[in-house]
Amino acid sequence: MEIEGVRTDRLGLLLEQFDKAREMAGVRLAGLGDEEYLWEPVPGCWSLRRRGEAVTPRAFGPGEWVLDLGAPDIPASEYAEVARQAAGGMSVAKIADDWSVSVERVEEVLAHTGEPEPDETPITTIAWRLGHLHLQFAGAWEWTFGERRRDPKLMVDFSPSAALTLERFWASVDRWRDSVGAVTDEQLDTVGFSRYPYSNDADNPYIAVLSGDNLEFIHHMAEIALLRDLWHARSTAAG
Repeated sequence: MEIEGVRTDRLGLLLEQFDKAREMAGVRLAGLGDEEYLWEPVPGCWSLRRRGEAVTPRAFGPGEWVLDLGAPDIPASEYAEVARQAAGGMSVAKIADDWSVSVERVEEVLAHTGEPEPDETPITTIAWRLGHLHLQFAGAWEWTFGERRRDPKLMVDFSPSAALTLERFWASVDRWRDSVGAVTDEQLDTVGFSRYPYSNDADNPYIAVLSGDNLEFIHHMAEIALLRDLWHARSTAAG
């Protein structure tokens, strides 16, 4: 069904939302340079680094450049998400596997009451955000429309070049979008149509997974846009 050229079917609404976000993100990322791409606004940022210079214990990637990743834990900012997962029927064991923490740690979070603990969620660079999104969408394609065998963390050859990163990133995102555009109503309702390993996708109908993919893209792009604004404000102030 269409109203004045706007799709109102379930898939159409999600595609329209994604396409608008994709268009805005393309505009916001135009002109991204290497220095801005790797800029660390505060000490202790997670970023993209040479393998031998990684500052986090679980930095990953298949090549010379890796994305920072710290010791597994659930930051205070994600306690509500863990509670939502449990309320939605995920077992404690599955939540623990999803977050790469122990069952005991999940139980501590679910039992947490009183004042929130200090949030130690790291500030991340534009390079880190783009790398994270890239592996998410490359992995989403592989574990939905591909062979469902490759580790998403080893699928993206990260680069310190902003231009090369964006070229590869948009190609991966657009391939995912093309495949999603051909999904049927039956597939939208299929539980486990996506089996992305670092998520609970396998427990949900694909339409819920798609909604989550849109949110992932939108919120990370918003963060990248803010970092760009801060970079330009910094440059102006320094001048």
